[in-house]
Amino acid sequence: MFGIGKSAEQRQRERERKKRGTRRYGQAGFRHSRMGICSCVSGGAGLLLLGGCIFYAFLARGNAHGIIGGLAILSLVLSVNGIRCALRGFYERERNYLTCKIGLPVSSAAVFFFLAIFIGGLG
Repeated sequence: MFGIGKSAEQRQRERERKKRGTRRYGQAGFRHSRMGICSCVSGGAGLLLLGGCIFYAFLARGNAHGIIGGLAILSLVLSVNGIRCALRGFYERERNYLTCKIGLPVSSAAVFFFLAIFIGGLG
């Protein structure tokens, strides 16, 4: 039983043992990097916004120049912000960098697709 008929010291010892059971090698689990989460959100939003622009341009048959251009620039800004946040997230101490490792390529892909579409449109 957890707590009935036990002293405070025994309960504390039991709590510590349960905590130790969920940790790896007795160390506390790391939380995700805050800037890495921001990077994933920014990069994903930029990629989705760029995809939405392409889809809307296809549906409008090219008759929405201003709207598409403005949203595409916003997509580029979000993607560059995602790259910046991912790089800053790697400097946070004692954090899990998985979100930084995911956000960096997603943001980079959004910038690459934007530049490919932009350069392809110039030619």
